[in-house]
Amino acid sequence: MNSASIAAVKKLLSVPQKIVIVPHKNPDGDAIGSTLALWHYLSNLGQKAVIISPNDYPKFLKWLPGNAHILNFERENSQAKEAIENATVVFTLDFNHLGRIGQMHAVLEEKEATFVMIDHHQAPSDYAEIMYSDVLMSSTCEMVYNFIEFLGDTSKITPEIANCLYTGIMTDTGSFKFSSTTSRTHKVVAELIEKGAENTKIHNHIYDTNSPSRLHLLGCALKNMVILTAYRTAYITLTQEELDTYDYQKGDTEGFVNYGLTIENIRFAVIFIENREEGIIKISFRSEGDFSVNEFARNHFDGGGHNNAAGGKSDTNMKETTAHFVSLLEHYKDKLMA
Repeated sequence: MNSASIAAVKKLLSVPQKIVIVPHKNPDGDAIGSTLALWHYLSNLGQKAVIISPNDYPKFLKWLPGNAHILNFERENSQAKEAIENATVVFTLDFNHLGRIGQMHAVLEEKEATFVMIDHHQAPSDYAEIMYSDVLMSSTCEMVYNFIEFLGDTSKITPEIANCLYTGIMTDTGSFKFSSTTSRTHKVVAELIEKGAENTKIHNHIYDTNSPSRLHLLGCALKNMVILTAYRTAYITLTQEELDTYDYQKGDTEGFVNYGLTIENIRFAVIFIENREEGIIKISFRSEGDFSVNEFARNHFDGGGHNNAAGGKSDTNMKETTAHFVSLLEHYKDKLMA
């Protein structure tokens, strides 16, 4: 974050503002953790702030401090729209294009306010007046820690803020195993633990609490896995019927895609999940090494993200989508086999 942006934020927050904080649609641990941490920080400064999530998010994140104050744009539409209408400042976290917020897109696109973006994804759009964009960062939560540090306020990081930030960093780094995890990341995490982050409790909430139906769904997903050794690729499919059979709840498939990368010599893993309500196949891509799933998702599946973790979608059915995916692999064989 450059000095001009830091000065602009300080000036912005030097007077009372009505602030709306927005994560992306289908928010994950980094999105919810960063927005809640920022909400706590701004509220403690005396600012009037509200978080509006485009839709619901997984149950395993709803223990986070401040969760009860998050408005759901789909369920609490009139209240959310009123907050947006009155807002003088809009913080957008963990996304860099307004197309990532679903139905809220139309509302925020017309909103006249000062927009502040904090995000670590590639190819940011230019809707924000103040941008803190860094694709080398492990997570938006690490960036929010930096943001608070830039403002000279790390002494104001409470245990509540520390728990929220630790959650997002942990989940977006795959428990600190992804290549985006740096020595700086570990220093930030150590500081968060010093300030009250309960690392063992957080890990248990996120990873060690399963319902029987989720474990059965995982069994179904692993049974459906297809391994293409000629392309060092593994993919999983889950149909709407299978999701319904195992009483799918939002967040139940979190982390399933990573199982493909645990297989020896596999460097590209994908999961295709049917969403009949939206009429799409939702896709998550993961890779190891220098194979860019961000590029792959952008070029072929209307998506994007990071070099080793990205998302996309398909408007065709599961059979056609997976057939198209497999047909593409021949064009990437040299990169996948390198």
